Amino acid sequence: MNSRILDRSTLNHHTAACADSMSSAEQELTAFFSAVKKSFGFEQAQISAEDWLNELEAINRMPVSTRDWRRITINAATKLGERVAHSGPTLGPSKGLVAA
Repeated sequence: MNSRILDRSTLNHHTAACADSMSSAEQELTAFFSAVKKSFGFEQAQISAEDWLNELEAINRMPVSTRDWRRITINAATKLGERVAHSGPTLGPSKGLVAA
């Protein structure tokens, strides 16, 4: 009987940790998507979200800290920067077309 209580307790802990991780992932990806969309448009935001998800998948473990989540975002932002730098003219935040 004690092993059943322990198993439930462990399961509840893992379930709560998973829910916290999912919430962190959702918040981080949503903030990143919104920032990219505002600065570079919807198409770049979609591509960057895909990059973000690929970065998450590449680490082969669930991030446990804000620092881990930010590393994923930084890696995806680096790819965005490289993509935008090589694409020619880009849209500036509020000034129209700007030479890259």
